[in-house]
Amino acid sequence: MTKTLVDLDDDLLAEASRTLGTATKKDTVSKALQEVVDLGRERRRRALQDLQQADREGAFDWDLLPELDK
Repeated sequence: MTKTLVDLDDDLLAEASRTLGTATKKDTVSKALQEVVDLGRERRRRALQDLQQADREGAFDWDLLPELDK
């Protein structure tokens, strides 16, 4: 774990704490960071699913791609 000194907007931090239901600054920042990471993972998972669905529906012409060295 890294200890870092940062300047935070007190009003924003308080609002985030209420929204997240956290009691300490450390918990608020940690939970906010975790939620951002989780959101990013979910967005990438959904994007991959969308691409896979598009492939199943024939949206890509794989014959136009050059052969990949394996």
